[in-house]
Amino acid sequence: MQASPPHHQPHKWRQHFLLDMPKPQANCIWLHACSVGEVASIVPLLEQLHSLGYSLHLTVITRTGMQHAQRQVGNIATVSYLPWDLPGLMQRFVNTLKPSLLLLAETEFWPGMFKACKRNNIPVVGINTRISDRSFPKYHASRYFWKRWLATVDLFLPQSPLDAERLIAMGVASEKIHIAGNLKYAVQVPTVDCHGLREKLDGSLERPILLLASTHDDEEKRLLSMLPEWLHLQPDLLTIIVPRHPERFNHVAELISSQGLKYSRWSDAQIHRESKVILLDGMGVLQSLYSIADITVIAGSLVDIGGHNPLEAAVCGRGVVTGPHIQNFRKIMNDMQAAEAAIVSNSDKELEAAIVRLLQQPHELRQLNAQAALFMQDKSQILPKILRAIKPFLPNPCD
Repeated sequence: MQASPPHHQPHKWRQHFLLDMPKPQANCIWLHACSVGEVASIVPLLEQLHSLGYSLHLTVITRTGMQHAQRQVGNIATVSYLPWDLPGLMQRFVNTLKPSLLLLAETEFWPGMFKACKRNNIPVVGINTRISDRSFPKYHASRYFWKRWLATVDLFLPQSPLDAERLIAMGVASEKIHIAGNLKYAVQVPTVDCHGLREKLDGSLERPILLLASTHDDEEKRLLSMLPEWLHLQPDLLTIIVPRHPERFNHVAELISSQGLKYSRWSDAQIHRESKVILLDGMGVLQSLYSIADITVIAGSLVDIGGHNPLEAAVCGRGVVTGPHIQNFRKIMNDMQAAEAAIVSNSDKELEAAIVRLLQQPHELRQLNAQAALFMQDKSQILPKILRAIKPFLPNPCD
C-alpha cells in the first residue's frame, strides 16, 4: 500500500477488512494513531525517525485522520486504515506488513493487535499514553482483562504521573512505565509565508485578526453573537472562523449570512476587503493561521467536546482563550494558565469579556502571546527524551 497521492482517498472499508492489503515493508516501524489529534502529535517523531533512515507505516481509523496523515507525512511514510480487530484480520495484516516495532499513540489498545504482535515477536511501545478521565473508570472496572492484554506491551511512555498511576491501577507493571512527558509539546513551527497569507486575508495588512479555531456545532452561533460587541470596540476587526469538520462548511456559511455579516470564503477567487468574517472552508491551513492571528480562541471548549490542542498556537507565539471544557488537554491548559499563556473562561460571558479586555489592553495581549512563546521554549526536550526511551527497541535503519 504505497503512500497515497494528496487528493486520493483509499477505500476505508476495503482496508478495514483487508480487501486491500498493505505492501510488505520488512523491518519497518509501524505507528498507529487514531485520528487527527493523535496523528498531529506524532508527526515530529515520524519526521525524526525518517531522518534516521527508518521505513515507516502509519495506520489510522478515521477519514479525517487519513486526510491529515496524507498531508503531513504522506511523503515519508505509507498510510493505511487499521484493519478491524477481528480474529485473523490483525494477524494477516502483521504477516503481510512484517514490521519490526509497533509504536502505539495515546490509548489505542486493541487486544487482537497485541496478540498478533506477541505471536510474531514484535515489540510494542505505548507512546504519549493518556488515560482520560472519561475512559479510566471503564478501564479500571475491566482491569482483570486489561492486565492480561497490556502485559504484552514492552514499555509505556505516559504523558504525566497521573497517566502512569492509572496504568498501574489497570495492572501494568511499574517497571514498564517511564514518564516521558507529552509528545504534543514537540509540535513544530509551520513553514509559512506570513506576509503572503496575511495579504490574501487582509489586503491592508493592518486589521487585527481574531481566529476562532476548530469550531463545533452551536459554537459558531454563540461566538457570532459576541461579535457585535467586539466590532463596536474594534470596527476593523477581521474574524476568521475555522470549522472543525469540512461537512459543516456550508452550514456555517448560512449561519454567518443569517447574522447579516459581510463575509468571504477562503475558497473565493478574491476575499472582499469589506468582509467582517472569513470562513476558512479548506483543509490544512489552520496551523499557518496561528502565525498571523492576533487573538486566538481554541474552540471545542464552549461545548462538551473537551477542547483541541493549544500548543499549535503556542509554538507560533500565540496565547489562547478557551471555554470551560478543556478536559482533553487539562494538564497542558493548567500549565499554560500557570505560565500566563492561556485564559480559560468559565462561561460565554467570561469569554466575551476576555476578548474585550484583550482588544482594549494591547499590552495584555502582547504579554499573553510572549508568555506562550516562552512556555514552548521550556518544553523543547520532549522528543529527544522519547527517542532515547525507544532506542533499545528500534530495528536497524534501512539502507
